[in-house]
Amino acid sequence: MTTSERHPGHAPGERQAAVEEDLLDRVLDSFSDCSDPRLRELMEGAVRHLHAFIREVRLREEEWKYAIDFLTAVGHITDDTRQEFILLSDTLGVSMQTIAVNNEAYRNATEATVFGPFFVDDAPEVALGGDISAGAVGEPAWIEGTVTDTDGRPVPGARIEVWECDEDGLYDVQYGDGRTAGRACLYSDDDGGFRFWGLTPVPYPIPHDGPVGKMLSAVGRSPVRAAHLHFMVTAPGLRTLVTHIFVEGDPQLDIGDSVFGVKESLVKTFRRQSPGTPAPDGRQLDDREWTRARFDIVLAPEEITT
Repeated sequence: MTTSERHPGHAPGERQAAVEEDLLDRVLDSFSDCSDPRLRELMEGAVRHLHAFIREVRLREEEWKYAIDFLTAVGHITDDTRQEFILLSDTLGVSMQTIAVNNEAYRNATEATVFGPFFVDDAPEVALGGDISAGAVGEPAWIEGTVTDTDGRPVPGARIEVWECDEDGLYDVQYGDGRTAGRACLYSDDDGGFRFWGLTPVPYPIPHDGPVGKMLSAVGRSPVRAAHLHFMVTAPGLRTLVTHIFVEGDPQLDIGDSVFGVKESLVKTFRRQSPGTPAPDGRQLDDREWTRARFDIVLAPEEITT
């Protein structure tokens, strides 16, 4: 056996390469009786890529054990309110790549981005013009827009779910006291319009006190996300949209978003309003500054033919 065959990190010799190819072939053959074609395709693809990774980097046994321990720790910290596996997927760009594959660009449809780990089912419904903050601390922001299809037709009754952190960079579920704040759902009107009060988004770090945070620190990456507001929009016959809007001028946009979620088309202007500026709905803001932004949403067809 040559030196390159004995030590990880070096290309294998011809004999060693044959041994590795033989193992790969035998593992792939083990799926030959799978009756589900898609499952077989997924398993074979996963095995090919995993074996290719191991062989490319000449993975050491102690490194593989470390990886197993790391994934075990990711599982242990995951619970009903914290999804560390989603966080891991997000920080490796896997979430965004999956979104890119499953949300093919179509005409003028609004671009999708990451779901994130803080969505909660059954958020309270607010009327159009209502306030989603529900006591969460932060600067008021008026958000308005329309929901249309790619032909410009209004989409009435679209369900719009929105959620965001407070000015301290925390979502309601991170407080652990059962509060519901900074999230709600509403429905577009007959003209496809929507409007609500929320909070001006702020940058915040993703949870980095667990294994994903340790990974980011080890590779010299920041855990901070660019300031954003989450949307999920659903309507019959149209593709569900999961997206954010980001804040123009946020310095974090130049530094980088820790989950690779920023798209230029989703960066919106939050126009600052001086104290005393009349609010669109007549709300009294007690001489506070506030912002307003517009986000027009365009939904792609559920079935796209090319």
